[in-house]
Amino acid sequence: MPIEKIIVLEDDLVLRKHLEQQLRARRYDVAAVPTLAAAYELLSKDNWDLIFADVQLPDGEGTDLLQQIQQRPDRPLVVIITGFGSVESAVSCMRNGAFDYLIKPFSSEQISITLQKAEDLTRLIRVNDFLNKDRADDGGSELVGRSPGMEQLRSLIRKVARTQATVLIQGESGTGKELVSRAIHRESPRANAAFIKVNCAAIPENLIESEFFGHEKGAFTGALNKREGRFELAHGGTILLDEISEISPQVQAKLLRVLQEREFERVGGNRTLKVDVRVIATTNRNLEESVARKEFRQDLFFRLNVVPIHVPPLRERRDDIVTLSTQFMQRFIRKHGVNVTGMGVACKDVLLAHAWPGNVRELQNVLERAVILCPDGQDLQPSHLGFGPASVASTTVLSAPVAPAAGPGEGVEPPPAAASAVVPAAPGGISPATPDSIQSLADLERAHILHALELCEGNRTKAARHLGVSIRTIRNKLHEYGMAGREDEGAASEGGMAASAPPLPGLTG
Repeated sequence: MPIEKIIVLEDDLVLRKHLEQQLRARRYDVAAVPTLAAAYELLSKDNWDLIFADVQLPDGEGTDLLQQIQQRPDRPLVVIITGFGSVESAVSCMRNGAFDYLIKPFSSEQISITLQKAEDLTRLIRVNDFLNKDRADDGGSELVGRSPGMEQLRSLIRKVARTQATVLIQGESGTGKELVSRAIHRESPRANAAFIKVNCAAIPENLIESEFFGHEKGAFTGALNKREGRFELAHGGTILLDEISEISPQVQAKLLRVLQEREFERVGGNRTLKVDVRVIATTNRNLEESVARKEFRQDLFFRLNVVPIHVPPLRERRDDIVTLSTQFMQRFIRKHGVNVTGMGVACKDVLLAHAWPGNVRELQNVLERAVILCPDGQDLQPSHLGFGPASVASTTVLSAPVAPAAGPGEGVEPPPAAASAVVPAAPGGISPATPDSIQSLADLERAHILHALELCEGNRTKAARHLGVSIRTIRNKLHEYGMAGREDEGAASEGGMAASAPPLPGLTG
């Protein structure tokens, strides 16, 4: 409910009481006063959403109030009401910022229309303000790729989008879970309404409840004004709860109520607000394991997991790497205004051989760096990717076998296998001798992460930065490897005084 508090400024007692009763019957908080002085006093003590103001008042004119309100940072909408209306008066009031102009006597239906227009405008203004403050480059809005995994994902999105079901999107960090959620919203019946995102991992625990549900003025220290929460802003549209696994058990209980009843109270308030939102949640953790460890409520997990969607990591859809790289290259060429002519074959080979522990986000960062470092008028080369000699050496050109020396009178035609081939090499730059000796991508990723930790002397924060992934990804991977014994202290001291990572067996330079 964007409009909650209304002032009725009218000196006629009968009309003032009648209008007050109509507004209270619609569940608004109403203060009815007969003078400008009383209205100014109300405005100085609290925030108001709407004012019905008569033109002729005992101590002045309602148009004076209209002009004063335009100087306030938090301006309520003003509806001018008068018994002596004229075109000139209406035009003057609208130019001075009036929201609407009603001539007495007006009907209950006219009041309802005015209130609905005010509700719609206020909601649009607040959603627009939030989106302007929260706007960030999301790295593109389309799901790119034609691999079987991506085609299956698109098919599932089309099926889910047309429903109202709650969706839980799971996948590793950097795989594009937010893009999937935006695609669901864009193809849903709510596409023309708001799409509101809440990054649960980025909001301090003591503020996340206020971010979700809003707060009343004076609810806590620093709450100087009433504020709508993200669920209110998303009314009629979709709310994305990004990294849902990071919220505390207390907020989990309140979120469960919203999912069940579609209602809540603001922090410090007693008014129950109802919302119509579609909920999409994302996480890079295995929530079933979190439930087993008592870190996440089982009943909330069941409410969220109505339609589960898994976003495959980049290493499982290598057919898309070149397509994504080309799109990122073209985007960053336009963004940075550089003249990069294309992508060399050797560069593509290195991209295909890389393990991509940071998934699409890491690929995007690597391509932006490469475009910036590439000289004008040249193609991207492996040296521009910033992987370092060890990574670039992971693609080895196998030359053809040497033909036996030709005897007298024999020709020197090379065998059919003389053409060179480019294949990924095993760690250390040694080419696999046979197909059976090729390591799995999971083993390559594990070795790469542990090797990075060893080079960074166990500093997980530094290793995460060099790998282009988040510290949470490093922790999750070490947990998978059964090596998550000690918390990273690198955030407190990135200069190398971090706690050592668990032992890294079997690693060589």
